[in-house]
Amino acid sequence: MKLKPETETIAEEFGISVPQVEKTLAMLDEGSTVPFIARYRKDETGGLSDTVLRDLNARLDYIRRLDKRTDEIASSVTEQGKMTPELEKALCACTTLQEAETLYLPYKRKKHTRAMAAREKGLEPLAAMIMKKQKDQKILDAAPSFISEEKKVLTAEEALAGAKDIAAEELSEDVELRKRLKAMLLKKSQIKTSVTKKFADEKTEFMNYYDAHEPAGKIPDHRVLAVNRGEKRGVLSVGLTSEEDDAMYIITKSKLRGAGDIYRDAAVDAYKRLIFPALEREIRSDLKERAEQSAIKMFGVNLKKLLLQRPFKHMTTMGFDPGFRNGCKIAVLDPYGTYIDSAIVYPTLSKSKREEAERTVLDMIDRDQVDLIAIGNGTASRESEQFIAGLIGKADRRVQYMIVNEAGASIYSASELGAAEYPELDVSIRGAISIAGRLQDPLSELIKIEPEHIGVGQYQHDVNQKELSNVLDNAVEDAVGNVGADLNRASAVLLSHIAGITGATAKNIVSYRQEHDGFTKKEELKKVKGIGAKAYEQCAGFLRVPDASDVLDRTGIHPESYDAARHLLQLTGLTSQDLILQDPKASERLSAVNIARTAERLGSGKLTVIDILNELKKPGRDPRDSAPKPFLKSDVLSIEDLKPGMELTGTVRNVIDFGAFVDIGVHQDGLVHISQIADHYIAHPSDVLSVGDVVRVKVIETDTDRGRIGLSMIL
Repeated sequence: MKLKPETETIAEEFGISVPQVEKTLAMLDEGSTVPFIARYRKDETGGLSDTVLRDLNARLDYIRRLDKRTDEIASSVTEQGKMTPELEKALCACTTLQEAETLYLPYKRKKHTRAMAAREKGLEPLAAMIMKKQKDQKILDAAPSFISEEKKVLTAEEALAGAKDIAAEELSEDVELRKRLKAMLLKKSQIKTSVTKKFADEKTEFMNYYDAHEPAGKIPDHRVLAVNRGEKRGVLSVGLTSEEDDAMYIITKSKLRGAGDIYRDAAVDAYKRLIFPALEREIRSDLKERAEQSAIKMFGVNLKKLLLQRPFKHMTTMGFDPGFRNGCKIAVLDPYGTYIDSAIVYPTLSKSKREEAERTVLDMIDRDQVDLIAIGNGTASRESEQFIAGLIGKADRRVQYMIVNEAGASIYSASELGAAEYPELDVSIRGAISIAGRLQDPLSELIKIEPEHIGVGQYQHDVNQKELSNVLDNAVEDAVGNVGADLNRASAVLLSHIAGITGATAKNIVSYRQEHDGFTKKEELKKVKGIGAKAYEQCAGFLRVPDASDVLDRTGIHPESYDAARHLLQLTGLTSQDLILQDPKASERLSAVNIARTAERLGSGKLTVIDILNELKKPGRDPRDSAPKPFLKSDVLSIEDLKPGMELTGTVRNVIDFGAFVDIGVHQDGLVHISQIADHYIAHPSDVLSVGDVVRVKVIETDTDRGRIGLSMIL
């Protein structure tokens, strides 16, 4: 049931053409994945990004669910014999599920209500007199005639009360009236919060909300999530102010002109007992849904940026997992990410233990040729950083370090995957390996951890977990698809996030390469169990064989475009060897190619030709290499060392609704409030900042007791 086709609706909403939508929806319905469509069907979609494609797909799903629901409602109302042309038109015009459910409200089977009981007692005629605005005295005179022992109406007062219940329910189900009252509440009502008796004398994270109020229509998303969390934990009582005077003004103006006190009493009851509680639930549900969607979307954006941070390739990396009594766990990964060494040291227990720890770490730096040290930001991070900063100057080689967010490392270390990867190692050492891996190759390491444990975003544990999981899976899939994977080195976990590859198929790929000493070309994938024609189409472009004899297998060019790529090389007079050796003339010739003319000669789309050219210029390039390089340190600061006005370089750790957290080299990340990000208005911090950005900041305030640092990017 709809006024226009879904393709037209989506085209209007997204500002794109109907043919673009039609082609995109056809591919999605055929089982093509978003990463594949975004990367290898640009000419069909007009170059729509993976983000737009996912939003489009989500909108399509919603429209189809809405159409299905309006059809169900129409069928139900028709079966009741109550369908009208006006209602049918209104159902067709619905743009949200909530609108459809509101229209259905008068026809929906309800629990046994007071009005239902009154109808069963035969009081509808008396209620009709009330709603027709007959004189109060006439209604009162009529009430005794409805007394019936059989129907359990024993007095005129009982009859009148029942009739008013019917009138109240009818009034409460008036769609237009509810719309007007909801709009009024959103404009004038307040979200009020207060502390519960149980926590009245306690200091909690919700102290700012112990006695607070904020306009319902303007409350920021992060505060909605905060008060909801406080309510769920029993710390806060949360409610909406009813604004009865304004509500009754609207009800009187639209429904009660010429009515007597009896109808007015019924109207007051309708608002207090039926309309306001329902609208309060509806508004709070709307606010919650909006806030959750914002948080989930922001989390997905942050995660994708985090996964696509620049890796420290070909560098031996030491993971340093801080601790006090149980010691600091150390693990070393070689330049290829292979575990080679480990130790446990106790630099905080005593002078002798510190000296022993220093000797151990320096020996490992020398023996393993360590280039980088990744220090976890958990317990004892500050003390560990001081220890590392003090000793690296004594090393015989240049070593730098970085504080790494260790969120989820302990979960990975005790997981089935951690045990499968390093069965011979202690759980604590696996955690240090995870910390080292996050610096060496963030993408490969972080995908081993459940996304909600990675530590980016806000209130991720409070939102709809199914929706969160879907968004985060998409973010991981897009990130992995953007980078690609080495067919001969990628883990089964990494491969499972490639478009078209399932977890079982990923394991089959690993088994095949073990049995055949690796892949020599992409086409061998067709021999792997579970890789049919569709799966091969979806995944082949995202996989690489770095040492393949065919240079095209080293690139992100899809095999379906190999003929076009070879023809293009012929047109430019280049050979595969020119590309392998990265001959400067190759890049020059490829850059000089006329896109439009070449696309016509090759029978390919312009956007496909552009992608082929970019891949040929740098075969096997990693797009992450162009990302900002994380800020490495060789000294140390503490929060006590920070002074207002001090300028520092830091790395953005997290972007949230009200600002961004920046690692400036102390144990606590500093907050750049949205008002301090730019000297002009910005709608959201993500308009300016992304996770992984290296920024220059100025200290504006510190609170050592609460461990808080205020920063500004307005220098």
